[in-house]
Amino acid sequence: MESVNGNQTNPRPAPEEIKDLLEDELDAADLFGPLTAPVEDRPPRGLEFLYDVPLQVSVEVGRCRILLRDLLKMGAGQVIELDKMVDDPLELYVNSRLIARGKPVKVGEKFGIKLTEVISASDRIEKLGR
Repeated sequence: MESVNGNQTNPRPAPEEIKDLLEDELDAADLFGPLTAPVEDRPPRGLEFLYDVPLQVSVEVGRCRILLRDLLKMGAGQVIELDKMVDDPLELYVNSRLIARGKPVKVGEKFGIKLTEVISASDRIEKLGR
């Protein structure tokens, strides 16, 4: 910000202006309108406003730990042993949070997951802080 004569001016208000602003009794409703209305006076809102939020969904078959040296030696046809048994359920994650478990299914020419267990909302909320 520059003054008329080309010098920089202080962007902060002068102490007198701050004092005047603090002394003015402004009604919050005039400034913010319905945002300050009590919650019980607001119309109920459903979850529809969240329907277009994109989520990252992934299904985990299993895990393993491997040394970088061994990873770099791998080629086509190499088999990696995972920590899960054949009959263990797959795990469904949404945004890196476990949501459900299920069995693999074939859907046309693609794979899918048939949910067999959905993690309860209370368990999911309990794990949010971890």
